[in-house]
Order: sequence, then C-alpha cells, then structure tokens
Amino acid sequence: MIKIRLVSAALLASALLCAQSPKRVFVITDAEGVAGVCRQDQTDPKDAEMRKLLTGEVNAAVDGFLAGGAEEVVVWDGHDGSQTLSALTIHPKAKIAWGNLDPTMTLERGYAAVAFIGQHAHANVTGGIMAHSYSSLGIQTMLLNGKPVGEIETRAAIAGHYGVPVILLSGDKAAADDLRAIVPDAEFAVVKEGIGYYPCISLSASAAQDLIREKARRAMERAPRIKPYRLHGPVTLQVEYTTRSTPLPARTLPPGAERVDARTIRFTGKDILEVWSRYRM
Repeated sequence: MIKIRLVSAALLASALLCAQSPKRVFVITDAEGVAGVCRQDQTDPKDAEMRKLLTGEVNAAVDGFLAGGAEEVVVWDGHDGSQTLSALTIHPKAKIAWGNLDPTMTLERGYAAVAFIGQHAHANVTGGIMAHSYSSLGIQTMLLNGKPVGEIETRAAIAGHYGVPVILLSGDKAAADDLRAIVPDAEFAVVKEGIGYYPCISLSASAAQDLIREKARRAMERAPRIKPYRLHGPVTLQVEYTTRSTPLPARTLPPGAERVDARTIRFTGKDILEVWSRYRM
C-alpha cells in the first residue's frame, strides 16, 4: 500500500509539473522540404524566393500553434549555417534561435513540443527530394541502433530524451514517412511528393501554408496525447562518411568511438545524448 501511494504521488507530481510547464514550442527549420523547392540551387540560404517560401511556412506554423494554445514559439534557423531566416520577416510573436546549437538543442530549457518545418528525409530514401543525413557531401549513411536515420530520427530521439514529443512535420512525403515510422500520432503537412531526387510535384505556396497552419493548430491541441520518441540505452550511432570526407587515419577518436573501416566510425554511449555529444566532438 505504501509503495502504491508513493507511485501515485510521483505520478501526480509529474502531472502537475507538466501542467505548470509553459506551452512553448521549438520549431526546427530546413529548406529541402519547403513547397516549391525542388532544385539544389534553390536551397542556397541567400536565395530570395526560398527564403520567402520558408518564412511563409514558418509563419503559418506559428499562427497555427498560437491558435492551438501555444504561449511561445521559438524557431531555430536550422538550414545551412543558420543564415536563412530574417528577424524582419519572421512572425512578430515568434522568437528566433540562430547558430550551431549544442547537442541538447536548448531542450533542457523546457518545451511542450518540437516541430519540423521544411524537412527532408534521410539519405538513400526512394522518392526523397534532396534526401540526405545532415550532409549530402560529407555523409553517405547514418545508422542509429542499426537503422538508417537523418535529422528527423536523431532530433526526435534527443527531444524524447527530455520527454518532449515531436508533434508536427511539414515537408515531402518521404520525410513524413520517416517521422510516421517512429511517431505515428504526430500531424503531417505533406506539401510535395518526389518523383526522383530532384523532380517533384508540389502544392502552391498559399495552399502549403494553409495546410501547415491547420495541421499546426491540430498538433498543438493534440500535443498532450502524442508520446515522445524514446530510445533506451545503450545507443549506437554509426556514421559512414563519403570518400571526399574520409576521416584521417591519425584522427584522435573520443571515448566510446571506434573505427569500423576507412570511412566509418561507430559511437556508443549510455543514451542518445551521450552518443550525439561524442559524435559532435
């Protein structure tokens, strides 16, 4: 009876803490998954049309999150050196995070949810528009506990480490399929479909923004019922680099890392955060 009461008290305390936490959403942006963006040259962070298209989708998502009950939305400019978004055109009620973030992605600050806007699928996915895992030039494949992954899966796992669910993804169909495999209850705004690595069929900008706005509202309303994606340790991350980025034989590896072959390094740790920190060293 005492044990049951202690467990009940712990659950109640956890529920109260969640209820008192600010309804803050952390939005991760990219460019390859934006409606109307299907060529490599369009992903240049200084491309005026891409910036306008991405900003329109981000602002639509912010509108939706606020309509769904969010109290604060923090948007991280996650594309190509964090130099795509502008404080001049971002939603007036949003905050922007710029720069290369630590492995925690500031999630230790406390968020109710994470969302992806303009996201692409992981490398080697059929029908994935410009699909890659972090670097199309530097990384051939990335395996997390033996399964192919990219930004979606690793960042969802880091969010899950902090008990934060991924509630929304906008991007191409292949990217939506990647997240659906690990967070089936999230909301998905599929704004285009790949016919190949570059060719695609896309919604118009206005149609994509309307879809994202509505999906973001629904995602925020459903956020308490969407479970975080949690990886139970130990965790292994195996990175196969491209030939042009082959690690030097003399490169000193951090603790928990080992060479698999000339182009592959395996990182092992007690959880996703330790593994990701070792990879980022």
